[in-house]
Amino acid sequence: MKSSYELAMERLAKSDPSAGKPLTPEQKGRLAEIDRVYQGKLAEREIFLKKQLDDAFVAQKADEIGKIQQQLVNEKARLAEEREEEKERVRSGR
Repeated sequence: MKSSYELAMERLAKSDPSAGKPLTPEQKGRLAEIDRVYQGKLAEREIFLKKQLDDAFVAQKADEIGKIQQQLVNEKARLAEEREEEKERVRSGR
């Protein structure tokens, strides 16, 4: 007998046949490159915003601290979304 996981995976494969298609070496390389680029972008934004955050702490500006922390969260989410969109384009062959 098959487990419910195996049955679900079979149904998923039937609903989207391209999902199980293996990636080419070029696609794998491009996906790795996308990860490296976005890790760099994220590190750059974190360094910039953490410097601002440190300055706001020193100046004891509580309202700015909250804004900068929220901006950092938003930047991380935006970059993660951009990275996934770009990776999906590579996976789909576009």
